[in-house]
Amino acid sequence: MTLRIAYSPCPNDTFVFDAWAHGRVPGAPALDVTFADIDITNGWAEHGGADEYDVLKVSYAVLPWVLDEYALLPCGGALGRGCGPLVLTREAGTELTRKTVAVPSERSTAYLLFRLWAAEVVPEGVGEVVVMPFHEIMPAVRDGKVDAGLVIHEARFTYQDYGLHSLADMGEHWESTTGLPIPLGAIIAKRSLGEETLRLLAESARASVRMAWDDPEASRPYVLEHAQEMDPAVADRHIGLYVNEFTADLGDDGYAAVRGLLTRAAAEGLVPPLGPEALDFV
Repeated sequence: MTLRIAYSPCPNDTFVFDAWAHGRVPGAPALDVTFADIDITNGWAEHGGADEYDVLKVSYAVLPWVLDEYALLPCGGALGRGCGPLVLTREAGTELTRKTVAVPSERSTAYLLFRLWAAEVVPEGVGEVVVMPFHEIMPAVRDGKVDAGLVIHEARFTYQDYGLHSLADMGEHWESTTGLPIPLGAIIAKRSLGEETLRLLAESARASVRMAWDDPEASRPYVLEHAQEMDPAVADRHIGLYVNEFTADLGDDGYAAVRGLLTRAAAEGLVPPLGPEALDFV
């Protein structure tokens, strides 16, 4: 059995799936891997463009639209602490009321965290929200094309190279108000695969994570091959932030974080409400 999977070329995903993708996880099904940015896989999951894929890495923010067809795997994804999106500006302390903000996607966890933060901190509301590829956001802020930008991933480590300032840390706000980790990326699989296969997928993902931890150097060629010329030290920091105990097992705190985010977002009218058993695994 070969399953088609799509995940991002980001270091955390290639680190997590390296052993499985290269056939080193005993008993795991073979994988046919496609690399795609998470905004693309979000669209595939939501709009039915993923007919060819059995497993997808998506944002937790897209779950309310796709859980009828897909099951959330309890491992393989990205949650964490101290790893949230940042709002960047050219000048420190910029006021965002009625200002233009660039975001990487309106179906991202980053966007939900931003909107929840803005509802409290910018009561009169930001102005226009512009969606653009995340690698274009920092240059756009630097060049004055937008007033602020919401950035993710390795931009946490590189924004100062663009002369930018961190106005607010969305993850810090989330953690201080909830005490929960930040839910970022999820692994979902088609429910039509059946319970036995879904359990095998979860076991395989968990084993792949643990093998990567046991021998981090084994994954390095795969990580750096797809890291888009990222400095190896930045790639290591990226992995350190986004691959942690929640990647091996969501656990009670992980599930509480996901449900808490989506419940708050539903209360703001940003996502449809979740049913009581929507996040249940098989």
